[in-house]
Amino acid sequence: QVQLVGSGGGLVQPGGSLRLSCVVSGNILVLRNMGWYRQAPGKQRELVASITSGITTSYADSVKGRFTISRDVAKKTVYLQMNSLKPEDTAVYYCNGRWENDYWGQGTQVTVAS
Repeated sequence: QVQLVGSGGGLVQPGGSLRLSCVVSGNILVLRNMGWYRQAPGKQRELVASITSGITTSYADSVKGRFTISRDVAKKTVYLQMNSLKPEDTAVYYCNGRWENDYWGQGTQVTVAS
């Protein structure tokens, strides 16, 4: 059974940085196709960053140049490095993995405020 456990959220000032982690257990083929989504209050969940086939990365326009998705296969972990954070980045962040099915982490709160 595949499980994703996300962590690393917190409160940070505008301009600060955070690194989110998502540890995968079970079928590690899920690591080939991973993404980070976020959902702000009153808004739909949106895709922030993804890595597909273990190689290709893509980003939402709103985070390009500020966020970086990466993975460490040995640690079965996918990361989201978030720099130059803005108040509008405040949301619950979810990691997602896809291999035959969709799998979701439990979400981690990121709050950007002074």
